[in-house]
Amino acid sequence: MTDTVLDAAAVPELLRRGELTVRARLEDASNATLYCVATLDGVSLPCVWKPVAGERPLWDFPDGTLAGREVAAYEVSEALGWNIVPTTVFREGPYGAGMCQVWIDHKRADDEPEPVAILPAVDPGPAWKPIAHVVVPDEQGREQPALLVHAAGDVLQRIAVFDAVINNADRKGGHLLPGPAGHVYGIDHGICFHVEDKLRTLLWGWAGEPLPASARAALTSLAEELHGALGARLGELITPDEVEATRERVRVLLAEGRLPKPDGRRHVIPWPPI
Repeated sequence: MTDTVLDAAAVPELLRRGELTVRARLEDASNATLYCVATLDGVSLPCVWKPVAGERPLWDFPDGTLAGREVAAYEVSEALGWNIVPTTVFREGPYGAGMCQVWIDHKRADDEPEPVAILPAVDPGPAWKPIAHVVVPDEQGREQPALLVHAAGDVLQRIAVFDAVINNADRKGGHLLPGPAGHVYGIDHGICFHVEDKLRTLLWGWAGEPLPASARAALTSLAEELHGALGARLGELITPDEVEATRERVRVLLAEGRLPKPDGRRHVIPWPPI
């Protein structure tokens, strides 16, 4: 693989047009997920390839739509300006059409905490937001009370807002990847954008809290874009009703000025959480 430093603006084109070479399959993924290298004009880039043909059918999402939803999530992430979703495109490749996404391989520093953790069932302090009380085995196999928590920083709060916009039905701890300078990426957005409320996430620590001013500004801009070019692009990836439902979620977030709270009528934390 070349050592050429790739300009960020060139990444989408490389993902769209580069020759994909499959190197491995990620065995723990629920759908076919392939580790690949995309090569164009002598420049190579590691990436993830998820062909539509490898998607497992779901009862509540139409068959063959998960890859398009992943690309739609990237489009919304870019419109918000938060760089949550790694660059993602829809293209032809091995085994047909699918989504291609930049591979994130940044290593978390030893002194950098995980975004989600299970701690003793005591006050976790201001660095953490409690999510739920859980029971875990100790070294002798005896069940002990514990607390499921996530980090309290602005980076995860933006992801919580983003997930509310795209109606993310599966935000697990393993879908949060470390980036440089404390950044956190979000991946695996194949089950998003449903017209019904499907929000299932670990990031409930800000439930019902006011939106920060920066989020309100980003959502206001997003609302405008959803009625313009962004809405048209999403219409090629998800259904018209799902595009309209996304507009409505943004409208409600701005009108209420708060992050959503669980409605108490369904399970809202994905399991296993980490």
